[in-house]
This record gives sequence, structure tokens and C-alpha cells, in this order.
Amino acid sequence: MRLFRRHRDRKTETPRRPVEDVDLDSLLALVADNLGYACAFDPDGAALTLTGPRRLTVRLAGLRAEALRRSREDWPVLVSGHLTHALATADEPFDACDLRQVRPLLRTRIQLDDDLDPAHVVGRHLTADLVEVLTIGPAATAPTATAPTAPTGSAARPVRPEEVGCWPITAGQALDLALENARRDERLSVTEGDLGGVAVRRLTGPTEGAAAHLRRLGDYLPVPSDGVLVALPDPATLIVHPVEGIGVVRAIERLRLFAQREFERRAGALSPQVYWWHAGRLSLIRADLIDQDGQTRLVVAPPPDFARVLAALAVRSEGGAEG
Repeated sequence: MRLFRRHRDRKTETPRRPVEDVDLDSLLALVADNLGYACAFDPDGAALTLTGPRRLTVRLAGLRAEALRRSREDWPVLVSGHLTHALATADEPFDACDLRQVRPLLRTRIQLDDDLDPAHVVGRHLTADLVEVLTIGPAATAPTATAPTAPTGSAARPVRPEEVGCWPITAGQALDLALENARRDERLSVTEGDLGGVAVRRLTGPTEGAAAHLRRLGDYLPVPSDGVLVALPDPATLIVHPVEGIGVVRAIERLRLFAQREFERRAGALSPQVYWWHAGRLSLIRADLIDQDGQTRLVVAPPPDFARVLAALAVRSEGGAEG
């Protein structure tokens, strides 16, 4: 009987938790105490309840998944950021860890890489200097029982990796979902314009995610086989010019000067550069403004693929002139 009882007791013991979870819980308790809160963990470790100036339940599944991808030296900053963020967003009308609630609120916006801390955002590079960032923004559709609307006038905010870690989809799938939301709910307006004799089209949207519509540019205007030039003066605007003839060289100059002016005079400007959108990819057309002998010159260093397009356009132009 004694041997049977010992075997039964071993079977009913609570399974030992991984040492990583135990260490992370210790950090969470320490950070919570520093923030002025007591904490109590759920038996399965999936969440903790903070009690102090206010009472709040914080989900931990995404945090634990993110911790496993980071070195232990990063854990204190990761945990501190997670709890601080949870307290700062406690009044949001949605639970960011619940994909069913936030699914219709997901959008993307394009930001400069230099302005981002990659540890705090979910995104993918469009070019070396531009990143497509996943955000939670105001709902464009009516609220439902499972998808509450964000407050009127509220701004989109980046989604943190720990929040995406709670969802049953990958970060890439979440970004694609956000793009589809923007395409469906945020139709851009298109107007024709002129930049020093260069015809352009301005695409403007209702939110700061208009640049996300690059991937759906064909929904708004014909896109030539050689693509279009693009300037992104702010996150709500696209300025485009078709790559259809050798006049595109002048268009690069006009777009670059325009983008630079907008970048210098606007708060919240996005980029002073000119880009090439072709075959679903965005490439930087390096164009530097150089002061020389009291004059400003534009020195263009196109990427190799675009240089080949320019060479082909020049050949076609010469052939047309001879004919």
C-alpha cells in the first residue's frame, strides 16, 4: 500500500515549469513591485493580475514567446516595456492580444527606419530606409460585439511583438491582413498635378496609412510595365509619375526637389527621396542635392535595374527621333 500511495502522489504533483518561465515570472514580479503593483499569476502562467493604483490583467503568452527569441540580457528591458505598455494602454477599448477584436483595426504605415526601435515594432523593410509597420488604428467599419471601434480621433499605434505573439498567425500574415483592411476600407482620392512641367498624380487617404496602398497601385491608375516613380512626402500621400519615356529623368529631379521641400517644411514628413515602384518592389533612386559654385546640382545614382530601364528608354527615344 505504501508503494502504491507514493506512485499516486507523484502522478498528482503539479508538473514542474520550465526554468525560463520561472525566471521570467521573477522578473515580472520585480518590475511590478517597482511600478507600485502587487501581482498574482494564473496557475498556468498565461496571465498575471496587477493590483495597485488600478487593477489589470496582463496576458503573458506573447511575452514568453518573445523572451525565447531574445537573449537573457534583454529580458529586463523586455519585461519592463511589456508591463509599462500594458498600463499605458489599459483604457483602450480592445484587447490587443485578442485577434478577433483587433483584426478589423489592423493597418500599416510606412516609417523611416532611423525613427524606429525594432524591438518595439512589428514590420518589414520596403527599402533600406523605409519600413512597413503594423499598427492598430481607428476602425473604419461599424463596431460589433467582438470588434469595438476605437475612440473618435484616436491615432494608430504600433503593435508590439509581444502582442502579435498572442495571435494564431505569423507577423507576416498580420501585415498582409492589415494591408487588406486598408485596401477595403480606406479608398484613396486621386488628383492630377504638375511639378514644373512634369505631370504627376497625387493619391491621398483618410489616415496615415495611405502609403500602404503602394501594393494596390493598379487599383487607382494604370501602372506601366516599367513601373512608376514615387515620392512619399508624408504617410498619407503618394506622388507618382509613370516611367514611360526618357522624360523620366526630369521627373526624378522635380520629384526629388518637391520631396525635399516638403520634408524640410512639414512636421511629420516622411521621406525627401524618390523611389521606383516596379514588379511589386520599391527601390530607392539615390539622388543627392549638391551645392557647387553657388548652384544646386542633382547627382543621380540609380539602382542597376532602373539604370537598365533608363538605357532602354534612351535607345527608344533616339530611335523615335531618327524616325
